[in-house]
Amino acid sequence: MVLKINMVVPDLQHAEEKGKLFSVPETATNNKPKPVSKPQPQINDSKSERMRGLGRVLVTVYIVLALAASFRSFYQILRKFDEAPVAYTLSAVSAVVYIIATVALIKHRGVWRKVAWAALLFELTGVLVVGVLSISVPAYFAHPSVWSLFGIGYIFIPLVIPVLGIMWLYSTSPKRLAGSET
Repeated sequence: MVLKINMVVPDLQHAEEKGKLFSVPETATNNKPKPVSKPQPQINDSKSERMRGLGRVLVTVYIVLALAASFRSFYQILRKFDEAPVAYTLSAVSAVVYIIATVALIKHRGVWRKVAWAALLFELTGVLVVGVLSISVPAYFAHPSVWSLFGIGYIFIPLVIPVLGIMWLYSTSPKRLAGSET
């Protein structure tokens, strides 16, 4: 059994000459072509895109520091405040700064970016001032605080982490990123 298929193949050479190969409605030919615009760089504002690499590490370290400093200062103030009030008050201050820095680094848009800058600069200043004072006037620090001796009790993380945070805030600045994409 043989199956025959009849196909009608238009004469393409003659159809092109007559303009009948493709029919285009009249209204489509009257429309002016839209100008092609230059594609704009897309800034993905999703949480996963904003918080990667160093940003995630910073937030994780700040969460750990906030918890450690909070529990440490809470215990010290409740149990032994009269032994070293300056050191234990500074531990409480550092806990508050770490909590604020953590929230600000997680959000880090708009006003939170400014809060992050302020928290990190305050923390760095605190670590440096308390570090110098704990060496030069050790009587103020009968017991160590989070920031005493530049954060030696926390493996110098309180000294290093605000510097890394400042570098990260600078490198992820929306103005700086917008300028580098042009």
